[in-house]
Amino acid sequence: MEPNQQAPSSISQHHRSKIYNALLIAGSRLKPLKQVHARMITTGLRHSLNLLTKLISLSLSSTSFTYTRNLITSIQTPDEFLFNTVIRISSKLNCPGESIFYYKSMMRYNIVPSSYTFTGLIKGCSDVCEMGLGRMVHCSAVVNGFGSDSFVFAGLIVFYARCGAVRVARKMFDEMPERTRGVVAWNALISGYEQNGMCKEGVELFELMLGSGLEPDSTTFVSVLSACAQLGAIELGCWVHSYMVDNGIDADVILGTALVNMYARCGKVEKAREVFDGMKDANVVTWTVMISGFGVHGYGREALELFCLMKDHGPRPNEVTFVSLLSACAHAGLVDEGREILDSMSSHGIKPGEEHHVCMIDMLGRGGLLDEAFSYARNLKRPGPAIWTALLGACKMHKKFDMGIQAAEYLLALDPRNPGHYVMLSNVYALAGRMDRVELVRDKMMRKRLKKPVGYSTIEIDRKTYLFGMADKSHPETGAIYAYLDDLMSRISEAGYVPVQECVLHELEEEERHYALRYHSEKLAITFGLLKASEETSIRIVKNLRMCEDCHLAIKFISKVTGREIVVRDKLRFHHFKDGSCSCADYW
Repeated sequence: MEPNQQAPSSISQHHRSKIYNALLIAGSRLKPLKQVHARMITTGLRHSLNLLTKLISLSLSSTSFTYTRNLITSIQTPDEFLFNTVIRISSKLNCPGESIFYYKSMMRYNIVPSSYTFTGLIKGCSDVCEMGLGRMVHCSAVVNGFGSDSFVFAGLIVFYARCGAVRVARKMFDEMPERTRGVVAWNALISGYEQNGMCKEGVELFELMLGSGLEPDSTTFVSVLSACAQLGAIELGCWVHSYMVDNGIDADVILGTALVNMYARCGKVEKAREVFDGMKDANVVTWTVMISGFGVHGYGREALELFCLMKDHGPRPNEVTFVSLLSACAHAGLVDEGREILDSMSSHGIKPGEEHHVCMIDMLGRGGLLDEAFSYARNLKRPGPAIWTALLGACKMHKKFDMGIQAAEYLLALDPRNPGHYVMLSNVYALAGRMDRVELVRDKMMRKRLKKPVGYSTIEIDRKTYLFGMADKSHPETGAIYAYLDDLMSRISEAGYVPVQECVLHELEEEERHYALRYHSEKLAITFGLLKASEETSIRIVKNLRMCEDCHLAIKFISKVTGREIVVRDKLRFHHFKDGSCSCADYW
């Protein structure tokens, strides 16, 4: 019988069934697949498109790209289903280049693509953020008449959002007919905003989604809760949690972890622990998030206790878990415990990396063991900028100027384009009274066209986030805010507050120094909160940089004279101010 002739029906069906079962048994193992392919040839079924499609899909799943390509080119009349299958599998394997190869092969065979073809291609490009290939696919979709297809359109919104082109994604979203805007498109754009640091826009889009009448799903809530965590938007985060409870939405491990993270990063670590304890399933990310939550609040002992529970009843810790633990020890001054944690990493099969060493130097430096911290840094094979940044911060804290200058020299040699390093060095020189050196550093910054990072603070009132910069007068109620802040500063001065002059430029006149300190962004945000928030609620703000010593001192007095709890999250940790004291016990 000639290979191209049809075998008798009963025999052919018998062979097909046996070969199909053999393919299932072979799975994605290349050698057995080749043996089954040989049987297809000897039984006259080498041209069976159904069997070839199954064989090709399995060989591709085994990542045998060359063999798969050879199989496809040997087929005389492949169909759309075959190409859509290999495009989809290539996308799942995060191999958009393979997807494009099969798409081009499809074109050579003059097979008309469908929306299914383009959604597979776009997904592959989205998963690995392959902007160049994705744009090419977008053009091909338009040329082939699928530019306005709802599924393709939604896929493109996902693609551009994940690749960081959020404005392009938003433009496409706005052009999409409302009736075709499914939850996938909304989720993609909300997630894109959140992942690209545009959390306020993400929250605003979520509010629009609710107004459109579309029901959010668990994916929506994960993105929104992550945005709330970054913004410190506790009111919206609590609303989302209540919505989930009221609508019977079960929190799986991903959503549960997002809730724990939101509460921890919004200053409600006790609520975070409550959610954590109520979770049926918790993975290593969940445990690490909870440990980190304790750490940034200064609850080092609680972090260590939870780690002991994790070792006995939880998943195996990973590298990030130990970073969180060491950071917790650093914030709580638990130097001996931190050393033990570092030594124990090898028993978990983990080798300390740069982040772990940074935490150790930070911990030793905060604890005043600067010589040991400096020696630790010098003994590392290739200490990176973060190592010397941690040491420089500790030198500034303990006024070890000579060592700080040494650390700064190492730091600037490694990372000469980071303006934050020059600012830290300038501060060290200023504290040492070396104003000539301060001028040199500033001149160097000007020559390199480096600008100091702009500080700002945010506060959430009635589920809306407000942003304040230093001496900010953009708010419509600026007059009332400044008047109340001036009154507050007078009251805390009577209570014993004296400005920390080292926090401002030394060449300023006395009156200018007071002005520069008084209108820092955190003071303006807190004042606005005191004006607007109900008396029984805590004032919660987020500062993008490290809080200065003067603001830390002033807020302690503000909490005392107003009788309000004030929670500040800065770049490094949380500060809970109450009755004139801070939870950090001035160890920060």
